[in-house]
Amino acid sequence: MGRVEGKSCVVTGAGSGIGRASAIRLAEEGGLVVVADIDGDHARETVDQITRTGGVATAVTVDVADPRQVDAMIETAVREYGSINVLVNNAGVNIPGVVHELTDEVIARTLDVNVKGQIYGCRSAIPHMLHQGGGSIINVASVNGLVSEPYLALYSASKGASVMWTKGVALDYAKQGIRCNVICPGWVDTPINYAHAEMLGGLDKVYASIDSFQPIGRPGEPREIAHTVLFLASDETVFMTGSVVVVDGGMTSQ
Repeated sequence: MGRVEGKSCVVTGAGSGIGRASAIRLAEEGGLVVVADIDGDHARETVDQITRTGGVATAVTVDVADPRQVDAMIETAVREYGSINVLVNNAGVNIPGVVHELTDEVIARTLDVNVKGQIYGCRSAIPHMLHQGGGSIINVASVNGLVSEPYLALYSASKGASVMWTKGVALDYAKQGIRCNVICPGWVDTPINYAHAEMLGGLDKVYASIDSFQPIGRPGEPREIAHTVLFLASDETVFMTGSVVVVDGGMTSQ
């Protein structure tokens, strides 16, 4: 216990799914967590779950596509907890579709959240991390940043950008104590995947045949990804930066 004791942690998209599980897991290990989500009610629900078990958390409503809101989110962490030690850029959208039918709005929203949101988060947090002598940035991408699937060309492009953004940030700050790593989950049982499932014939059909593309034979659980977030946030990984950590039930081993 106490693997991130006293560390100030910001988690975006923490109102549900991987983000919520990560915020809870960090709090369980002593993290002081800013729970950020575009849905303030969901963020507050996560905070309630954390505080009911003795953890420390603060809810922030933020659209990561807005750089001013991202700056305010980071300032909340510094004001409430004195620093920003861990940033988990988890917020994302997945709006599946075939390329020739993509609207300008879908293209803009996907890139604004999945790519610019992580850029804004890093840009805002890094000056504080430099001042305090280090920190850990964890970007959440997807196996679709490494391989694509039908109807996910745009989503895959955005997640591939996350992977390469991570490597660039890692190189820029490797000698200054700031680590930046990226997690690429496989199919995890979270709402972000449900629209894609409908295009593939429905969630029941996808899960009935999941061993055809995810050899472990089941979807991942958000908490299983959260364990990896905690690992990268902790001092156990001080020699890791620029790493692409694939947590996909064997999907990309095929």
